[in-house]
Amino acid sequence: MSLTHLDPEGRPRMVDVSAKAVTRRRAVAAGCLILGEACAAALEAGGGPKGDPWNTARIGAVGGAKRAGDLIPLAHPLSLDAVTVDHHWDAAGRRAWLRVEVSVEGRTGVEMEALTGVSLGLLVLYDMLKAVSHEMELGPVRLLLKEGGRRGLVTQAWADCPWK
Repeated sequence: MSLTHLDPEGRPRMVDVSAKAVTRRRAVAAGCLILGEACAAALEAGGGPKGDPWNTARIGAVGGAKRAGDLIPLAHPLSLDAVTVDHHWDAAGRRAWLRVEVSVEGRTGVEMEALTGVSLGLLVLYDMLKAVSHEMELGPVRLLLKEGGRRGLVTQAWADCPWK
């Protein structure tokens, strides 16, 4: 198997997708931020000194998905059709979860957009809670679903994830 982002001489390149058919593509990613006790208490109480962390993280996740092409050097900039963000609080595990679903009619997939959205949303959540404590652990972040394109449907199970 060869890496698609390398030319025959092994140099990085942006893949030429001009010959690919435009199809409906969708990707879903999820991840969590594991919180220390103080941050968990602040989140359960509605936030910290910076305000409502969930809504700010949701906006950050959308922004991250939209900017993936600017942040990942060889990713194609895409005009996304939709970005949906869900959150879940697991009080017992002190895990703040985000799920990002991205869709587009295009020539290339949107898994990088979904993964970037989750990652940035969790970083925003960290930023919103760090005034309370830095006792937080970012990740993991995983792709749950990718559909459309050459591979068709790809799913990955994640037992701990609240979304199946």
